[in-house]
Amino acid sequence: MTERVYVGNANADALLDRGWLLGHFRPAGDARHSDEVEIKWGVHPAGEERAQWVRGESRTAMIVLISGRFRMVLPDRDVVLEKQGDYLVWGQGVDHSWVAEEESVVLTVRWPSVPGYQAPVRPRS
Repeated sequence: MTERVYVGNANADALLDRGWLLGHFRPAGDARHSDEVEIKWGVHPAGEERAQWVRGESRTAMIVLISGRFRMVLPDRDVVLEKQGDYLVWGQGVDHSWVAEEESVVLTVRWPSVPGYQAPVRPRS
């Protein structure tokens, strides 16, 4: 039997898998397993940035600022999310990176859920 209900806390569960709460990477049968969508609760200290650019993006994504100040870096411009609820949507083929200008919490939704985009973990100084 598969578990069709999961109750959790985004802050606690985010610590288990680099912020990712839902997606293809959860075991089959887990209510949080999905090949259609991925959801991340990102808690980022000031100054943290993505270890490398995402290139050749094959998904669509949306990021929503919960708190802080968060800069999305795109090939042709930067977008700063600075008010709670500010969001950005980008589609397939849009390379990107990011930096937390202040301690930030962001919710990221991307679809479909496919492997192959995990950046290496940067050691904290």
